[in-house]
Amino acid sequence: MDVMYFAWVRERVGLPKEKVETSAATVAELIEELKSREDRYAAAFADLSALRVALDQELSDFDAPLEGVREVAFFPPMTGG
Repeated sequence: MDVMYFAWVRERVGLPKEKVETSAATVAELIEELKSREDRYAAAFADLSALRVALDQELSDFDAPLEGVREVAFFPPMTGG
């Protein structure tokens, strides 16, 4: 699946997008896999309260299943303006 990173998440990970092979069943499991890769991922996902996730361009929760998902995007909360 494609995993996309936006704003400061992209800055910490160092990539805007990457293909990820995963056995994770949920977003939370995917995050744990990413965090175990390298310190830069651990830093990006250290505070989940400061992150949002979208699955195939729809806002979702960290406990959402990944089955059939083609794209996961991580980004900070957005404000209107």
